[in-house]
Amino acid sequence: MTDNEPKPGISAAIIVDGTRVLMVRRRVKEGELMWQFPAGGIEGGETAEEAAVRETQEETGLTVKAERLLGERVHPKTGRSMSYTACSPVDGEAHVADDDELDAVAWVALAEIPEYVPYGLFEPVQEYLDSELGR
Repeated sequence: MTDNEPKPGISAAIIVDGTRVLMVRRRVKEGELMWQFPAGGIEGGETAEEAAVRETQEETGLTVKAERLLGERVHPKTGRSMSYTACSPVDGEAHVADDDELDAVAWVALAEIPEYVPYGLFEPVQEYLDSELGR
């Protein structure tokens, strides 16, 4: 990849199970991004939804099903193109499956999200979590 080529987009999985959403803590900080959703680069020929499912499996060992794309944006802190996909758990228990990338996973309640992500969430993601976790 040359400096002129855009970096691949990042796909994040928003995984709700009951009253909590799955978050992961990366070993390498991306600016202020300590806690975030399972995510990674979209590979050639892959949709954002497929990347969200694959990255979740690789990082946490959890098998999920993509439900719908929540939105896309250029991330204000990293400058990367981001896609956010609502997912539901299918099989397995979330754990640190890729200890080169992650050092922790957590199931987080709606009221706890600001403790993990103090700068706020992308509005379509926050709206989805409000509707799913606020029930």
